[in-house]
Amino acid sequence: MAFSNSLLLVAQAALYFGVMITLLHWRRSIGLGVFMCALGVMHFLETYLASVFYVQLPFGIISPGSTVLFTGKLLMILLLYVKEDAATVRQPIHGLLIGNFLIVGLVMLLRNHETVELAAGRAPDIGFVDEMGLLMVWGTVLLYIDSLAIILLYERLGRWLGRHFGLRVLICGAVVLTFDQLGFFLALHWVSGAPVEALVGGWIAKMLAVLLYTLFFLIYLALFPAAEPKGGPRRFRDVFQALTYRERYEDLLRSSHLDFLTKVSHRSQFDTTAKARLAEVLEAGQVASLLIIDIDHFKRVNDTYGHQAGDEVLATVARVLRDNQRSDDHVFRYGGEEFVILSLRMGAEAAQSFADRLRRQIEEVTRDAFLEAVTVSVGIASAPVEADSIDALFEAADRRLYVAKARGRNRVVGALNEAEPVVPAD
Repeated sequence: MAFSNSLLLVAQAALYFGVMITLLHWRRSIGLGVFMCALGVMHFLETYLASVFYVQLPFGIISPGSTVLFTGKLLMILLLYVKEDAATVRQPIHGLLIGNFLIVGLVMLLRNHETVELAAGRAPDIGFVDEMGLLMVWGTVLLYIDSLAIILLYERLGRWLGRHFGLRVLICGAVVLTFDQLGFFLALHWVSGAPVEALVGGWIAKMLAVLLYTLFFLIYLALFPAAEPKGGPRRFRDVFQALTYRERYEDLLRSSHLDFLTKVSHRSQFDTTAKARLAEVLEAGQVASLLIIDIDHFKRVNDTYGHQAGDEVLATVARVLRDNQRSDDHVFRYGGEEFVILSLRMGAEAAQSFADRLRRQIEEVTRDAFLEAVTVSVGIASAPVEADSIDALFEAADRRLYVAKARGRNRVVGALNEAEPVVPAD
């Protein structure tokens, strides 16, 4: 009996692998959704088999649901990641999580129906439904954790094992499925009183299943070596963020702080963050400078060429500011045609040079992009020499901006050249 059960399990694993790998291999022709649907439809069956369906093997009793189906699903998720990327594999991972919780939620509502018997002795077993619901919830949580863990561990192993695909799959599969076996057995023992033999036998069976599926994978990759070349190990942090949609959240957070037209931080960000950033560097005994940049004769641009041209000028000036931005620089669109740069750890002399470089580049870039060059005037103030608060720093820089305008525009005025004589404006 044990031998025939072993052969049946191998046949089941071969059938599962054969169908799933065919769908994965032909995903470009038939669509990846076919593979993903096939991957997800069997979770209820897996849980049912793991709950009540056990067979005897030489080393103990095991469930085909855990050994063949769950192990196969987890390793197929890993193979999908290897063949595609984190942004693709996160779709079935989160789809399985949401879909399985949806099933549980619907079952919890269905159990409250007043049912009728279609035939004698065919009443629903509500106790079993409750038991399956608990196991589905716990199994779903474990599957989500397992899916993330096996991919992240696979990438981490890439540092030491490089392109040894089989060994990486074998190790990460064994580690993650050991965790899964312990976790699911705790729930199974609590719900149904499963004996320890199921824990030991199931663990051995899963380790053998990992070995068998790894061999299947290697055979497949040997037959189709050039179909999907594998890249080198990806960055651990990047993989985790992609798997958990973290980069989408960060993009949303970042975009919510940006001015739509210029792609720099908008005025509210200056009001909420500049004070804190300045306080941090001053508390550390460092310096900072604030630059106010105003586009010269901007109203003339709008009146002469139209507001669309004015928008293009604003976007171009902002791009020059972004291109020259250091990691310690914070660029804001303060309002209209006015920009503010808070340059941390930059003293007055460096700020003067930085501002003059920006002024020249803006003039050069806009000369090539538009019918005539666009110029800017810049006022600078530095902390803590001239002020120790963001309001006082802004006031000093704004005063110097008006001096730059009065001297004829297209110039920088800071503490180093404020005393120069004033030339009437245009």
